[in-house]
Amino acid sequence: MEESYLRRAISLACENVAAGGGPFGAVIVRGGAVLAEGVNRVTALCDPTAHAEVTAIRAAGQALATHDLSGCTIFASCEPCPMCLGAILWARLDRVIYAATRADASAAGFDDAAFYAELSKPPAARRTPVEQALAAEGLAPLLAWRQFSAKVPY
Repeated sequence: MEESYLRRAISLACENVAAGGGPFGAVIVRGGAVLAEGVNRVTALCDPTAHAEVTAIRAAGQALATHDLSGCTIFASCEPCPMCLGAILWARLDRVIYAATRADASAAGFDDAAFYAELSKPPAARRTPVEQALAAEGLAPLLAWRQFSAKVPY
């Protein structure tokens, strides 16, 4: 049964290429039911975060009316990039099952190796400089969050 969900993600990716989009698709399943599907919409939406996994996570969150996708599995046509893996972790998905590897994606022109390399460097040494400023003032929203009694944890 799980292979059918992965085949659906692959099919979505192929359909998206035919429609002018990127070659990535994702399906989120919970309890044997498909909750959401997503395809790469980066160029269509002019949104660099609109990867297939992210669009599927957004749709699943809307379908369940929650940001917590515990109990769900994501099936992706390709190994998730660092951004998508971060989104998967934040969404609390239980499992990731993918078809093509990041090496396969690289061979097709989608090379995430530079991103993995950047993440392993200290912030000050990254290609895009990352600096801290207003450290003390930056604590104010976090303190407000800690003291807010009606917060929804995530």
